[in-house]
Amino acid sequence: MSPKIKHAIPTTPQQIDLLFHALGDPTRRAILDRLTSGPMSVSRLAEPLGVTLTAVAQHLQILAEARLVHTEKLGRVRTCRIEPVGFRALEQWIRDHRTAWERKLDRLGAFLAEEDEAR
Repeated sequence: MSPKIKHAIPTTPQQIDLLFHALGDPTRRAILDRLTSGPMSVSRLAEPLGVTLTAVAQHLQILAEARLVHTEKLGRVRTCRIEPVGFRALEQWIRDHRTAWERKLDRLGAFLAEEDEAR
């Protein structure tokens, strides 16, 4: 997740909804936290979470739909890793909204300054 993204990543409201839904669950956030140390198997991911492999697989499906995680099966082992595409889309959404709010706050500040000068 580089802070220097050269091109805007197209996001739809549905994609953003998926991202926030995926990130809204503490177990899914814990999975993402564990994956920051590198790829790992589903069974290894499940160990400290206190949930079944089936539950972890369901969480991973939601994370994959949000493009936050990529899984692949090699032999009998399903390995998971962070997928940067979803994080880039989230960064872009935050950047766009932060810029819009900063402009609105700048206009409010200018308006209030004019009000103070008029008094």
